[in-house]
Amino acid sequence: MNEPVVQRTLEEPATEGSIENLHDILDDLWVDADFVPPLDQMAFTTAVVEAASNVVQHGVPAAEAQLLLGVELTVTRERLRAVISEIGAAPLHGVEGFGGDTAPEGSSSSADDLQENLDESGRGLSMIRALVSTVTVERQGTTNRWVLSRESASRT
Repeated sequence: MNEPVVQRTLEEPATEGSIENLHDILDDLWVDADFVPPLDQMAFTTAVVEAASNVVQHGVPAAEAQLLLGVELTVTRERLRAVISEIGAAPLHGVEGFGGDTAPEGSSSSADDLQENLDESGRGLSMIRALVSTVTVERQGTTNRWVLSRESASRT
C-alpha cells in the first residue's frame, strides 16, 4: 500500500505578507492531509509559522542580498516535516560553528546549542521545540535552514 504524501512549498521575499501566504498554504495542506489528527495539525502549524516569523522578524540578509523565506512542507501518516529557509542570509551569530566567516559549509547545530547561545529570551524557539519532535539548524552556502519534524499518529 502506498503511503500518502502531501507537499507544499513557498519561496518569496521575507515579509509579513509571506507569513499570510504561509497561513493560506497550511490551510490548503490540511485539506489534502485530512488524515492528520487536529492536534497534530495545530501544533505543527504553530511551530512552522513561529519559525517562519522568526525569519521575517530576525533574519539578517547577507551583504547586498535580498532575504527570502523558503518553506518546504511534507506530510505523511507518520511524520510532519518542514524545512524553513533563510535564503540569502548572513551566518547565524551566537551559535557555535555559525558565527561570522567561520561558518563551515554544510554544518548543523541542535536547537539546544542555538537556544543556549541566543541573546534574546528564546521563547519562540522553546515553543517550537515543545510542539515538534526534532529541530535542527543547518547552514548551506548563504542559506540557514531550520528543519522541524513531528511524529504523528494519523487517523485511519
